[in-house]
Amino acid sequence: QVQLVESGGGLVQTGGSLRLSCVVSGIRTRINAMAWYRQVPGMQRELVAAITLGGYRNYTDSVRGRFTISNAENTVYLQMNDLKPEDTAVYYCRIRTSGNYWGRGTQVTVSS
Repeated sequence: QVQLVESGGGLVQTGGSLRLSCVVSGIRTRINAMAWYRQVPGMQRELVAAITLGGYRNYTDSVRGRFTISNAENTVYLQMNDLKPEDTAVYYCRIRTSGNYWGRGTQVTVSS
């Protein structure tokens, strides 16, 4: 059974940093892409950053230059610097293999 477990969320002040991790287990096929999404209550889930098997990275405009996605083995990371109150959300990781799998999310709260 494929499982994705996020960690690293928490409460931080404006300008602070957090590093999210997502560990993938139970996978038997190649992971083609890994990504981080976020969701605010009442809003659609939005893509924050993604990395492909070939190492291509893309970011949503609002986080480019502040967030960095990386991966190692079956773990994907999101280094978040210079956090802003508008970054407050539940952050989810997602992987694409033969199917798509999601984690259960980790809360990030940035106080002003």
